[in-house]
Amino acid sequence: MRELILTASAPLPLPLPLALALAACADRSDEARGVDYGETLLSVSASGQAESRPDRAQFNAGIETYSRSAKAASEANAEKIAEIVAALRELGVEEDYIQTQNVSVRRIDWGDRKGQYQASNVFEVTMDNPDRPGAAVSAVTEAGANVLSGPSLTVSDPEEVANIAYADAYEAARNRAEAYAEAAGMEISRVLYIRDAGGQQGQQYLRGAEAMNEMAVQVAAPPPVAPPPPVLTGPRPESGSPGMMIGTSRSQVYIQVDFALKEK
Repeated sequence: MRELILTASAPLPLPLPLALALAACADRSDEARGVDYGETLLSVSASGQAESRPDRAQFNAGIETYSRSAKAASEANAEKIAEIVAALRELGVEEDYIQTQNVSVRRIDWGDRKGQYQASNVFEVTMDNPDRPGAAVSAVTEAGANVLSGPSLTVSDPEEVANIAYADAYEAARNRAEAYAEAAGMEISRVLYIRDAGGQQGQQYLRGAEAMNEMAVQVAAPPPVAPPPPVLTGPRPESGSPGMMIGTSRSQVYIQVDFALKEK
């Protein structure tokens, strides 16, 4: 009978590259998130706000005319548009700030105007002084415009206002992280990661980073957009220039910041 003898032997030495890799793993607890051994990961979500007074106004104006032929409707429409544009020029609105939005000619096949043609021309007017659109609306109405909508009040440099809101959001995230660290007897070691989760600026949606997860998308999603202002048609109103309440526009943004905490 052959006797089986088991003996213990020293482990074979690992290849140097593998040994170095294992040693690195021992020194790092979460390389994917950039946290070193002995550090604690803290992920904070925060929002920031900034308010600004709109310095730009835009509104749409135009004319709809009807005639028994497409040519006659188009010609009548062109004459009225020329008068409306002239009224705007008298107010100091340059042609570069008047842009056509829609031109159409169509046959009407129903209603009281069945068999006639409708010519429509609608353009957008941009004014750097948000206090002036009221006078401009009255002027184009007196010149014959029977299609009006707006105005839309915006800021000419939305990026500058958004950056103020983002700075406010980071400050809020930092303050919250310091509060967590203090409560845990720790301190902030470094910033690991900052993600822009988008937000809202007036009626404008600010797109965040493509890497945002589904929860961030839901948090940063804009509120339901209000229905567009009604299109006004008909004769000039009896009152004068409509009053303009400029107010302020709010920018609200969201971010996520990952901090590494360490023992004090």
